Amino acid sequence: MKTPIVLVTASLTLAIVLTTSLVIATGTRGDNPSFGSSAGPLEVETIASGLMHPWALAFLPDNRMLVTERPGRMRIVTRDGKLSPPLVGVPDVWASGQGGLLDVITDRSFADNRTIYFCYAERVAGGGRTAVARATLADGASPRLADVKVIFRQDGPLSSGNHYGCRIAQGSDGNLFVTLGEHFSPRNEAQNLGNHLGKLIRITPDGAAPSDNPFVGRSDARPEIWSYGHRNEQGLAINPATGDLWEIEHGPRGGDEVNIIGKGKNYGWPVIGYGIDYSGAKIHDSTAKDGMEQPVKYWVPSIAPSGMTFYTGASFPSWKGSLFTGALAGQMLVRLTLNGNKVTGEERLLQNLNERIRDVRQGPDGALWLLTDTQAGRILRVMPAPK
Repeated sequence: MKTPIVLVTASLTLAIVLTTSLVIATGTRGDNPSFGSSAGPLEVETIASGLMHPWALAFLPDNRMLVTERPGRMRIVTRDGKLSPPLVGVPDVWASGQGGLLDVITDRSFADNRTIYFCYAERVAGGGRTAVARATLADGASPRLADVKVIFRQDGPLSSGNHYGCRIAQGSDGNLFVTLGEHFSPRNEAQNLGNHLGKLIRITPDGAAPSDNPFVGRSDARPEIWSYGHRNEQGLAINPATGDLWEIEHGPRGGDEVNIIGKGKNYGWPVIGYGIDYSGAKIHDSTAKDGMEQPVKYWVPSIAPSGMTFYTGASFPSWKGSLFTGALAGQMLVRLTLNGNKVTGEERLLQNLNERIRDVRQGPDGALWLLTDTQAGRILRVMPAPK
């Protein structure tokens, strides 16, 4: 089953190079490659191809989707794989290194207010930083973003192009949790409450710090901070079974983490951890320290986990309650089994796909939807294979 994927990908890539146009590929049930799993054979359907490093996927109420591309484009995708032209209204992004247009989500009341939130790398003199914006999706013959407003800008030493974090989750109260990377080189700033590097923040839809945030009123801390001591947070989701906020972040060489986020807690980077520097040098004082939280799961060696989702659908009954994450360096989909707040097992899926999985979302159809991170990235739909 692997060969057809390679041939299709190669032909699509060639078409993009020759025509510089967006190539769309749709699959037909029964004609798509399948892969083994604990839930039986999986069918992987290509919904769309030719996306330039797609980063995030968000479902709209009418079965269409928003997708971001890291160079700075946002598009609407129909269920049959048709993509809109890039939406007008996206701010200028700094598409350099790991930066660009990153996460996007719809507001909990999107059906009524048409509001979306997205984050991106913003260029400033001397480097870049993470910014969060709010906009209205104006639909019609020419969909566009209207009333675009930057509601938050990261404060602290600038990035040269790495570790922006930039995942968003909306709580039941409407407030936004946003992950902010530590910009790689100034990693010790993750322990400094006086800036936003290596932090997970909580803001209102207008960008203000809610009054019940843990560091509000402290002169030595930024009021938006919810937790700190993070590295490069690439996954964020609220567990629907418990209401807890879960986060995934990259370690260096080893030490990727899954964390359950607590208000005001310190997650240790770079003081504690399970990895080493890229040079092989020691980074951490130890793997544990009083006052610093332990991950509920870590990987050595690193798999570079990315977007994540908790599965609640009916398409895979035996997988209900599982946590799914993509893997970039690991080139796979990972399923973690849970017992309450404990990770009890791991299943590695779609390894023969040989794709960097950037985002994972559960669709309204109960399928798992994936983004592949390449210059000819794809939107994939994963379902049980037809019997």
